[in-house]
Amino acid sequence: MKLSTSPYKGARDFYPEDQALREYMFGVMKQTVEKYGYQEYDAPLIEPIELYRAKSGEEIVSEQTYTFIDRGGREVAIRPEMTPTVSRMVAARRQQLGYPLRWFSIPNLWRYERPQRGRFREHWQLNVDLFGVKSMSAELELMMVAGDIFKAFGAGPEMYSFRVNHRKLLDEIFFSELKLSQNQAVSMAHLIDRRNKIDHSQFLKYVDELLTASQKENLVAEKLLKILETKSLSELPASLRSNPAAIELQKLLSSCSKYGLDNVIFDISLVRGFDYYSGIVFELFDNDPDNKRSMLGGGRYDGLVGLFGVDPLPTVGFGLGDATLLNFLTLHHLLPMLKSTVELIITPLSAGEVLDGATLAANDLRKLGINVAVDYSERKLADQFKSAQKKQVNFVLIVGPKEIATQKFTLRNLAESSETILSLKQVASKLGTK
Repeated sequence: MKLSTSPYKGARDFYPEDQALREYMFGVMKQTVEKYGYQEYDAPLIEPIELYRAKSGEEIVSEQTYTFIDRGGREVAIRPEMTPTVSRMVAARRQQLGYPLRWFSIPNLWRYERPQRGRFREHWQLNVDLFGVKSMSAELELMMVAGDIFKAFGAGPEMYSFRVNHRKLLDEIFFSELKLSQNQAVSMAHLIDRRNKIDHSQFLKYVDELLTASQKENLVAEKLLKILETKSLSELPASLRSNPAAIELQKLLSSCSKYGLDNVIFDISLVRGFDYYSGIVFELFDNDPDNKRSMLGGGRYDGLVGLFGVDPLPTVGFGLGDATLLNFLTLHHLLPMLKSTVELIITPLSAGEVLDGATLAANDLRKLGINVAVDYSERKLADQFKSAQKKQVNFVLIVGPKEIATQKFTLRNLAESSETILSLKQVASKLGTK
């Protein structure tokens, strides 16, 4: 049987150049969040399925989670998200931790969904969470962190925008304005969350299916559509504008400009799909018409830690996926030219003692701080040069009997087709300035 060379559907292989790019992205994100005082944590890839049934949402658990029965008869899941896990960890040491608590991670996550541009079954995601802050200062800080991450990648504020909403404002719309039941409200929230992913006619059809005959007679669908068309808080009905959630949103919008967040807009249709969100929610959207999508999302989820039998803890967090970020950086031409971590390849002229000399020279250069690889293939020099170029290594050091005897080596710059005769210390000094 011939084995496939392709990875599992929805997953990706990371060749060295791909891995270097991923590590660059991770490095920028980590450096930025650490400036705000966030500390890194990690946790197991597998969790009990109950952790997600509690609050992640039926779609995540039933349709997108990889689940199986382990050898002990326990139903477990490969984590589809990190928020329930970090909440579990904080709850386990609720009284021992110092607050405000700032944590971040870049975990590997799995969801069984249809692979598409910017969305895979396996991905990595920066998770940033702030525990123990009741005030809106938490939301502002998380949005500032998100903005600074994109700024660190070279993105200007015209390239993206924040969209904000409030789950309690949505509740007010569902229950007071539209008179929906609890089950209808949950289903309607999930439907609105999918609104931009389905045809408008299909959206209307699903709305109609959710409503009772009397609700249809009372034109509930028409009221909903009119509310969803509002572009600012001032356009909402007066009964909604005076709601505490709307007032809090207005305060947030007014405060954002103080902290350099001038690209924040109100979006009444922003829901965020997880059931655990309890307050302000936000997403960061690419403004490019070729990539009009959310890249980062989060919000307040004050009740999740309390599900573990401890006192609730006010919490705000967000997630930023690696695939959507990579698409953004590629589309906006923000990706840097990354160099190989190999600074030098030693190319021996022959085998035997020359290989021994090449190995000794490599060890000396490593002690001088240079990343060195030795080509032990015993191929022709021209073939060794071609191999170095394929690996995107520009410098090779030619080693033969004469070089070993004199300890003077030919350093060749493959990119410039130039050569210099140097001692090993001089080679290290020259490469150290590159």
